[in-house]
Amino acid sequence: MKSLTSKVLRHLILWATRHYSNLNHQGQLPGWNASLPFEPGVTTVPYAGRVFQSDEVEAAVASTLDFWLTLGVEGEAFENEFEAFLGVKRTLITNSGSSANLLAISGLTSIKIPAAKRLRSGDEVITCAAGFPTTVAPILQNGLVPVFVDNNPFTGNIDIRGLEEAYSPGKTKAVMVAHALGNPFDLGEILTFCRKYDLWLIEDNCDALGCRYHLPDSHPLRAEGFPSSAYTGTWGDLSTQSFYPPHHLTMGEGGAVNIIRDMRLKVVVESFRDWGRDCWCASGKDNTCAKRFDWKLGELPEGYDHKYIYKHLGYNLKPLDPQAAIGREQLKRMPRFIEARKQNWEKLRRGLKGLERFFDFSLPTHAKSWSENGFEWDESGCRTDCSWFGFMMMVKPEAPFKRRDFAKYLDEKKIGNRMLFGGNLVRQPVFVDLRKENPNAFRVIGDLKGADRLMNEAIFVGVYPGLSDQMIDYMVDSIRKYVKQW
Repeated sequence: MKSLTSKVLRHLILWATRHYSNLNHQGQLPGWNASLPFEPGVTTVPYAGRVFQSDEVEAAVASTLDFWLTLGVEGEAFENEFEAFLGVKRTLITNSGSSANLLAISGLTSIKIPAAKRLRSGDEVITCAAGFPTTVAPILQNGLVPVFVDNNPFTGNIDIRGLEEAYSPGKTKAVMVAHALGNPFDLGEILTFCRKYDLWLIEDNCDALGCRYHLPDSHPLRAEGFPSSAYTGTWGDLSTQSFYPPHHLTMGEGGAVNIIRDMRLKVVVESFRDWGRDCWCASGKDNTCAKRFDWKLGELPEGYDHKYIYKHLGYNLKPLDPQAAIGREQLKRMPRFIEARKQNWEKLRRGLKGLERFFDFSLPTHAKSWSENGFEWDESGCRTDCSWFGFMMMVKPEAPFKRRDFAKYLDEKKIGNRMLFGGNLVRQPVFVDLRKENPNAFRVIGDLKGADRLMNEAIFVGVYPGLSDQMIDYMVDSIRKYVKQW
């Protein structure tokens, strides 16, 4: 009787949850479904946000009713489903994308990594100057030296022309860069560079879930077994994801590290995520190895409980199981989310055609120009297919207004906008102070003019799936009215 009552109550609770969500979360529906009225200049047009339906709310409540809470069956299911979607060997979910970056770098410092490849204090990691700080922070937090290469201001990505100068024999061990704003970096050149010098490649894929990169059959990497086309986050050695609300898929908070090919990296990343322990039992499970009380490791007594043996100085960076339940529902929507981002970017670009006097518009990597007929591509044969995070433009230096004025205008019109995150990071107070205290804490290649240009001129608005056609038309109309006065 108790069991039957529980099932009935659970059914009623979840029915009521769906009904509540349908009544109260209309504003979070995909833009093509939104039923709330849009009032130009009054209704805020966010640059990004949560897009969900009653399925996600029900999944979260259902998982909470079970009250396991810590990472469990939902987490395991999400990891399996996400790695299948992306096409990687293993996915390990975390409590944030920033934590994922920390784990990816930390894992490569493990004593279990072969000595020649292991990242040690003082080793160098090549990255780019403009972007989000937690792509770079883990390098310093692990006692390593970031080497800042300039950005291409038109793509937002690392300028590959600086790679060779950044390389230092015996010191450079890895490259860690982000695919900027849903625009893949030049994987063809960077992978070739990494393989030439036997370097690790970590793809920060936090802003780029659903992007694809294409290699021509004639590319040398094809002969080495690389695919002709695959998602970003599947080309390097490790990649990271963020599931924060503005991103392509959300759990509220959350992230992931993807082990792309070598399952030996799974062991070390998982250890750093789970307190640094040597044991691989999931929470709530014991004796997976069938040797729990038979190990002799370190200077511990023989038979010391394997669940309390630690190989690394790790962290606890796991998410909660209800978050994973939400993520599983979000993952089902990814194909439509990706398509909506592409369509919204294209609508904005077409709507702002003719404003090239005032703005330089972002281009996909390998594209030379845009027209209403599509992109003109470079001669490399490589192509990018962007799942855009935002629509970026740069206010030209000769324009009759500044980026700051334009951003304030967009704010007044209730149009959400952002700079390219931290801009040129070496200009940030934390890096200025760090350089004063330790001039050798990081290296800079060249004058970073591209990163400075992004810092001074770049701004982006939203393309996320929650935007309606009315919102996009309003953004286009508002921008056109602003520049019309000149």
